[in-house]
Amino acid sequence: MLSKNILDALNNQLNHEFYAAHAYMAMAAYCADKSYDGFANFYIQQAKEERFHGMKIYNYINDRGEKAIFTSLDAPKTEFNSLLETFKDGLAQERDVTRRFYNLSEIAKNENDFATISFLNWFLDEQVEEESMFETHIDYLERIQEDNNALFIYEKELSARHFDESAE
Repeated sequence: MLSKNILDALNNQLNHEFYAAHAYMAMAAYCADKSYDGFANFYIQQAKEERFHGMKIYNYINDRGEKAIFTSLDAPKTEFNSLLETFKDGLAQERDVTRRFYNLSEIAKNENDFATISFLNWFLDEQVEEESMFETHIDYLERIQEDNNALFIYEKELSARHFDESAE
């Protein structure tokens, strides 16, 4: 069984993962509206990954004999000034998720819940990859700026992105 403190924190994080998916879909909608279909695909795949993370927490809660609790989601930001802004917002969101997993890990450590500590380590490793990926995309977008040819090639590359949960 999970302590109430850990269960509450896990349920909070589960809902935050679904909120992150919601926010990435809003970014995808912005990109699609601007005819950046490759970038829209990037964010759609990112949303799938966040929902996968939410389900991973959901399954863990169930596996520990507890009940996952879903709450309402706030409306995400829907207006952006540029593609670059979407990636900067995505990086800020990923950094917030990392901070949340650090806090969750601290709670599990303080309660000597070694199974939860082990479970959370996967997410901590994943967050290193997520933050690095967003930092790289920001670097690329800042480098190419208004070079339409480079942006076209970059967009084609992102249109091929596909989230495969079996690889996770």
